[in-house]
Amino acid sequence: MARRKVTVVGSGFVGSTSAQRIFEAGLADVCLIDIVEGKPQGIALDLMQAAPVLGVEGKIVGTNNPKDTYGSDLVLMTAGLPRKPGMDRSDLLEVNGKIIRDVADYVRAGSPNAIVIVVTNPLDTMVYLMQKLTKFAPQRVVGMAGVLDSARMRCFLGMELNVGVSDIDAMVLGGHGDSMVPLPRFSTVNGISIEQLIPKERIEAINNRTRNGGAEIVNLLKTGSAYYAPSASSFAMVKSILNDEKRLLPSAALLNGQYGLDGIYVGVPCTLGAKGVENIVELKLDAPERDLLHKSAGAIRKDIEILKQKGLLTD
Repeated sequence: MARRKVTVVGSGFVGSTSAQRIFEAGLADVCLIDIVEGKPQGIALDLMQAAPVLGVEGKIVGTNNPKDTYGSDLVLMTAGLPRKPGMDRSDLLEVNGKIIRDVADYVRAGSPNAIVIVVTNPLDTMVYLMQKLTKFAPQRVVGMAGVLDSARMRCFLGMELNVGVSDIDAMVLGGHGDSMVPLPRFSTVNGISIEQLIPKERIEAINNRTRNGGAEIVNLLKTGSAYYAPSASSFAMVKSILNDEKRLLPSAALLNGQYGLDGIYVGVPCTLGAKGVENIVELKLDAPERDLLHKSAGAIRKDIEILKQKGLLTD
């Protein structure tokens, strides 16, 4: 039986660490691709040399040639530029939109049956663009954000309560950014609502820290951004899809009427299995929660309009 193949696009910290997790878990053979000559090859060789120590079988290759990605079962898209000082959102959308366009071309040509997970920011807009350009069925193109945002909330709740994070479940909907929607009503510790355990003002502080979870790390590092938690979150999604685990994970999926939204990628609870997004769970939100989710969706729609203005998308 042929081994499964995963292509990781981008050999930066998120991409290389994701490739490491996938390879060392034995989930699949990995192709790590980047436009920088030598970098993916060096990372792949280093990981191959670690394999005998760890008892890992399989292979990982680094390349600059898109044809080496052909035949992938899953593509994890991590490549993209971070927002730099003086760069407005429109600039970032255009730069990363062009990267998505180039990758979509070779994914569509060489891996027409692949499932694509997008990590590139601005996340919800980039996964929308990837789906439009590949023309893949929407359930085969999904964005990684909610797993990460929920993990950050779980971490902060564990710190607040001094309890093990494995007992904590948290739910965060909406776009990956300032407009994300943490849902304390759907967040529990071993089945107990956090609203029974934590004062309201502390919950709101945790919600705000969750919204700014990535920025907090950027400010501490001074240069660079988070990659351990994003790669762990990406790995969870890859594993659920490749192993058909059907885990219920918050992910950016294309909505068609759910939550009163249509034709837009937004973070919602999804069942991830061998077919990609196999089900979208529609929570019964109260009016304030629904308003926040629709506000988040509005910000994503504005980004989509910018892509159209830049000529990266057509109606």
